[in-house]
Amino acid sequence: MTVMPNPTAFAGCDDTSVLKERGQREVFCGLTSIIWLHRKMPDAFFLVIGSRTCAHLLQSAAGVMIFAEPRFATAILEETDLAGLADAQNELDRVVGELLNRRPDIRRLFLVGSCPSEVIKLDLQCAAERLTTKHAPHVRVLNYSGSGIETTFTQGEDACLAAMVSVLPESQNQQLLLVGALPEVVEEQAVSLLSAMGIEPVRVLPAPRADEDFGIGENTFFALTQPFLGDTHAALTRRGAHHIAAPFPFGEKGTTAWLQAIANVFKVADSRFKSVTEVPRARARKAISQAADVLAGKSVFLFPDSQLEIPLARFLTVECGMTAIEVGTPYLHRGLVEQDLEFLPTSTTISEGQDVDQQLDRCRQSRPDLTVCGLGLANPLEAEGLITKWAIELVFSPIHFYEQAGDLAGLFSRPLRRSERLKLAAVS
Repeated sequence: MTVMPNPTAFAGCDDTSVLKERGQREVFCGLTSIIWLHRKMPDAFFLVIGSRTCAHLLQSAAGVMIFAEPRFATAILEETDLAGLADAQNELDRVVGELLNRRPDIRRLFLVGSCPSEVIKLDLQCAAERLTTKHAPHVRVLNYSGSGIETTFTQGEDACLAAMVSVLPESQNQQLLLVGALPEVVEEQAVSLLSAMGIEPVRVLPAPRADEDFGIGENTFFALTQPFLGDTHAALTRRGAHHIAAPFPFGEKGTTAWLQAIANVFKVADSRFKSVTEVPRARARKAISQAADVLAGKSVFLFPDSQLEIPLARFLTVECGMTAIEVGTPYLHRGLVEQDLEFLPTSTTISEGQDVDQQLDRCRQSRPDLTVCGLGLANPLEAEGLITKWAIELVFSPIHFYEQAGDLAGLFSRPLRRSERLKLAAVS
């Protein structure tokens, strides 16, 4: 069941036919999500069951800290494993046993599937159940897929959180659950605003530590902070929890609409809502305006990358005055982004999936003032004279809620300011 906020009269592009493309895609591996997930859960360890390529990806993308042992690793599938000459389950039990003996601080162990482990049909779910029985109650072992075969790299977090939902106990207590991994400072801001409205208790998923786990049930209401959590949404709904649908909390208007939807469900008085949000809203509007003077009137083209594209396009068009030519998303989950779609004009093309060559042709033809895309496309497009913004930076940067609204706008205005400075330098 989804709890809908009060309807708003906007003639957005929610009913516009979506351009569906199936072809060559530009995507990042789902294992990448481990980089931010392992920071959110200090007592967790992520063991990738994969190849040396998987290990190199994590080492190069995340780096290995010199003064601290990282909380992720790769159990390498050797040629004998891939050829079926070794018992992969026995090997996995041995590796996990050695890991837990060396790291007694681990309370949650995630077995993360990869392309190689999926190709050889290694049953990690059975392995997780077996290892949980063996190492309980000190360690719970869960599994999920971080395979690059998935839609996009943020699907790794979605699969991880959905796996966590499946083992949460039952509870009939009324509570609010915030779903999605956020930087600690951002999460604290959200919880502080909700607590000031009198909404308690407020739980978060993922919980930082195993002993902070909570129960869920029919009196649990959940609000998503990330638009790529489709599987987690489905898992929570199956457990009887109720989704509070709202625009995602990007910018002043998005954050206010997100908070208002929650306040409506928990019957927060309008006067109290206003007193809690009035000052931070004013700060957010002021901060956004400092970047919006560069963005207003400019056009933007968003390639599919993280599934953040539709809420970000809403922020850029409604709050920064930009024109969205095309908004691409790897997968369009209307149940999650419908509230943001309503704010986009019918002139905006919404595309789902990707045929990268055709999309590049449309981008070149439209010549947007700013192109938001993956790293693999940015440099070639820059060489063609287009100004680009690396999409992945939006995943790793604090961009949610009021206090980060100005920083979010600045991430988009910065490439345009840089281009202007380069032009002035060339002239002088």
